[in-house]
Amino acid sequence: MPLHVPPAPAPALRTVLTALGSPTAVREARTPSLRAIHGPASPELPLPVHVLDHITETTGPSRARLTGWRFLIRSGERAVAAADTMLTPDGWAFSHFFEGPYIASTERALRQAETLTRHYQPRLLSVPELYMLTLWLHGDHTADAATGHPAADDILVPLAPAPPGIAAHRPHRVAELLPVLTHRLTPARATTLLA
Repeated sequence: MPLHVPPAPAPALRTVLTALGSPTAVREARTPSLRAIHGPASPELPLPVHVLDHITETTGPSRARLTGWRFLIRSGERAVAAADTMLTPDGWAFSHFFEGPYIASTERALRQAETLTRHYQPRLLSVPELYMLTLWLHGDHTADAATGHPAADDILVPLAPAPPGIAAHRPHRVAELLPVLTHRLTPARATTLLA
């Protein structure tokens, strides 16, 4: 397998395990599939979640910043939900459980990436300006998962649902996808973002 999944910080994992063990946290989650499971559920496939702000054609992407870790919550043979953690001044904290199309889409993109011949470190990259989430295959699989920015030859796989005009699950090199993303921003929005 060419994917080198980085280990999540132990405190982040502990917060998810604590939330999974809390009947109140699970019951109050807006995740019917998580509430409906019978038997054990486990957090798997921790992926660092980075946010890419202020994309412009002239400056390229700003440095991606780590905002949390996402764990797929597996029950039996399938992921039924996901759990997000966030970094607070006091350390890692559980954020929330959720379900929806990004869970299956993430699993599909990871299966696609496993067929590649080059070794990658999988991460998630959010592009809030376009309401877009991608699987980011970072070429330096030994890098610190909490740092870095997308390199030109890294691969981005848009997850479904992708923004109009961008095909989900089609891998792109960062150098190829970045110009497409900048053109998706409206001129007024791009100007506002630069101000």
